[in-house]
Amino acid sequence: MTTPSSRPVRIGVQIAPQHSSYQTIRDTLAELEDLGVDIAFNWDHFFPLSGDPDGLHFEGWTMLAAWAEQTSRIQFGPLVTCNSYRNPDLLADMARTVDHISAKDGGVGRLVFGIGSGWFERDYDEYGYEFGTAGQRLDSLSEALPRIEARWAKLNPAPTRDIPVLIGGGGEKKTLRIVAQHADIWHSFSDTATLERKLGVLGEWAEKVGRDVSEIEISVGTRGARGDGLPDMDRQLELGVTLFTLGVTGPDIDMQGVRDLVRWRDSVSS
Repeated sequence: MTTPSSRPVRIGVQIAPQHSSYQTIRDTLAELEDLGVDIAFNWDHFFPLSGDPDGLHFEGWTMLAAWAEQTSRIQFGPLVTCNSYRNPDLLADMARTVDHISAKDGGVGRLVFGIGSGWFERDYDEYGYEFGTAGQRLDSLSEALPRIEARWAKLNPAPTRDIPVLIGGGGEKKTLRIVAQHADIWHSFSDTATLERKLGVLGEWAEKVGRDVSEIEISVGTRGARGDGLPDMDRQLELGVTLFTLGVTGPDIDMQGVRDLVRWRDSVSS
C-alpha cells in the first residue's frame, strides 16, 4: 500500500524499563531486532508508570548507549526524553555520542531523538527538579530545542547525520507549534477522531511557521493489530500515519502483539 506521505509503514515497540531485569530487557531488544521491528523505544522516567510504583526500574539514556552497541540494524531512542532533566547542550552531546556508538561499519547512526516537556511529577519531586506548570515546561522545551540544534552544529565530531527529532505530545496551542518548527516526527497517543482534528491544527501551525507539513512523519501509539485495533490502524494509515508503536512491559513481556504488528505492516506494504 502506498501511504499518503509515500513513506514506508514502520513499527515501533516501546520496552518499558520497569518490572524486568536488565537481562530480560536486553533479550527483548534482541528479539525485536530479529523480528524486523523498525524502531525500539524506552522512556525517560525514574520510577515505574504502572504496577508497583516502587518496582524495578532503570534509567533511560545509559540504557540507550548499551542498545546502540548491542544492535546493528534497528533504530532506537527515548519515547520520550524529558527536557527538564538535563542541560540542553549536554543532552545534545549525549545524543550525538549515543548516535555515533550506534554507527556500524562506517555507516550512519540510528538514534531517534524523542523529546517532550515532561509530566510525571514524582520524577521531579524525588530527583529535585522544579515541576512548575505545564505551560512553563513547554516554554522551556521551546527554548531548549534551538540550543540542542545549535550544539549539534558545533560538536566535534559532528553527528553522523541530521539526527531525527521526534516530539511527543498533543497540545494544540503550544506543543503542535513546537512540532511544526522543529520535529521530523510527531508522536501522540490520540484516538482516530482526535488525531484527525490535531492533524488539521498541525497543518495550520506548519503554514504559520513556513513549514511543509508533509516533512513531518506522523506516529501514534497503538493497541496492536488484533481485534478492535485493526480498523483504527487502517483509518490512521489513510490519514497519513506511518509509524505505529506498541508498548510492552515486564515482568512477563508478551511478544505476540509485536508479531501481529509486523505481519500487518508487511501485509499493507506488499
